[in-house]
Amino acid sequence: MISLPRLCAALIVTFAFVQPSHAITGSRSAPSVGVAQSIVTVVAAGGGVCTGTMIAPNIILTAAHCIAPGTANRVIDYSTKPPQLIAPQQVAVHPRYNAQSIAAHRATADVALLRLSAPMPGKSAALLGVPRIPFTPVSRFTVVGIGSTVAGSDSGVGTARAAPLAVTGQPGTLQVRLVDPQTQNKAAGMGACTGDSGAPAFEDQDGRSVIVGVVSWSTGANNSAGCGGLTGVTPLTLYNDWIVKTARSWGAAIP
Repeated sequence: MISLPRLCAALIVTFAFVQPSHAITGSRSAPSVGVAQSIVTVVAAGGGVCTGTMIAPNIILTAAHCIAPGTANRVIDYSTKPPQLIAPQQVAVHPRYNAQSIAAHRATADVALLRLSAPMPGKSAALLGVPRIPFTPVSRFTVVGIGSTVAGSDSGVGTARAAPLAVTGQPGTLQVRLVDPQTQNKAAGMGACTGDSGAPAFEDQDGRSVIVGVVSWSTGANNSAGCGGLTGVTPLTLYNDWIVKTARSWGAAIP
């Protein structure tokens, strides 16, 4: 996640031999079983980790800034003992993604896909959607990630935790800023943290939880460095067609 401390390379080795624990700073809520089964840990660019979501049995949605050159990314399979690192067969970054923009917290097409050679054991796909527009002050998303539970620490990285967050600012089809409704960015609250880049933002639509965005960045309270302030989400409004077409070109059916 841009502007947050990256996890060191040694942490990747640790992940290969431990079971996951809970994440999302400020949150003590686990997601539903169905949502939890769609969340995966992606070993990311620069020696860190990101969150990914299964949108088909062998297709993972994550953030473009998590993708390393070539096939350097790995996905952790916790179904084995010890866990194994799986290399993706194909990687696709949205052609309009701009790394300089994401580094400056500006809107860009921060979405990417990974194709595995086989379905992930014990995982199931989440439903893909687009956010309902226009947004209102009562709009709510639920972010689910495997990142740190404590800002500036690798504590709790591994298994998904959920954070119900509210839309703030002037949201649009390029970027949405979310905030803990209890703290309103004035004090540390719930939000994405290190390791939550690429995490899905879910919206409840007609009684179903559907992915409507991915986490791109976060801040501390009052827009400081860290976690627990704002959570920046790239909505899928403009990118859903690309996701579906790319996945289908790989032979995956996206509902």
